[in-house]
Amino acid sequence: MATATARRVLRDRTRANRTAAAQRRAAAHAARRIRTAARSLVTHVIATGADRATVKGVAAALRTAAKKAGIKGRRARIRRTFGGAMRHAVTAYRYTREQVAEIAAQYKPRKAEYKVVRTALLLAA
Repeated sequence: MATATARRVLRDRTRANRTAAAQRRAAAHAARRIRTAARSLVTHVIATGADRATVKGVAAALRTAAKKAGIKGRRARIRRTFGGAMRHAVTAYRYTREQVAEIAAQYKPRKAEYKVVRTALLLAA
């Protein structure tokens, strides 16, 4: 019985380490990409190192703040797969670091995690 428990602990630790490493790689990759060109709001938030749930929430809030501020990113047509079916062409918006900093300056989050991401976005400009 002890060996099964030990295996389970090792398996769980390995999964956690693998997930953490994937998040670190994603953040480093996103940070490298936003230095070179305009990217989506999600990419900018990922570059701060936030977890997946925080990324979704902050990106949605930043989109709303961008609309209120009247900041328009550069339009791009991309193809997205929905439910594993056909790839549909959708319009995405890409923002520079300066635009994201301007949006983040007007964004006033309440949650502590979102405040940390806002500060990181302001410092990245």
